[in-house]
Amino acid sequence: IIKIDENLFENIKNIKKPNILELGVQKGRSTLKFIEICKIQGGKLFSVDTDDCSNVSKDPVWKFIKSRDDNFEKIKNIIPKKIDVLYIDTLHEANHVEKIIYNYYDLINKDGFIFIDDISHLPYLKNKERNNFYCEINNQETFYRILEIYDNNNHNFDLNFSFKSSGLAIIKKKTNNKLEAKSKIITRKFNI
Repeated sequence: IIKIDENLFENIKNIKKPNILELGVQKGRSTLKFIEICKIQGGKLFSVDTDDCSNVSKDPVWKFIKSRDDNFEKIKNIIPKKIDVLYIDTLHEANHVEKIIYNYYDLINKDGFIFIDDISHLPYLKNKERNNFYCEINNQETFYRILEIYDNNNHNFDLNFSFKSSGLAIIKKKTNNKLEAKSKIITRKFNI
């Protein structure tokens, strides 16, 4: 059974009246935890998935939106103008994750969070418990793409990683500045 990284909920459990945007519902494990936090703190959860997950809960603090997560116009017309938490757990491909970050970043309040699930390729390596080529490559590419975004934006947000389960990137917004373009990280890995 895949476990949810508790770092996610520990970081947000004390936010008063949080507006949370969850991208990816599936069976609703994270959805139900977000609903619990929203009920305690007086917040609202908006969850997006291409599958009809509307039966996960009937709680009034939750609104389900059946859509692709990159249907920005539709989603932005439904959610509040500002959000405190963005949780990304949909298509785990670097280009898609980058597009999501850049299109929702301005909505995040200062001191708000972006959580990106599945950033570790380690559990998916050959001969590991999840042994999956697609997930190995995509998670590794996503991990490095997040580093490229951070490299040009370390003045705009803090970045931490948790490597429990399939990994979690934890971004905490420090300023209301516009997010700058990513930069290719030049390493000395192959230098002589």
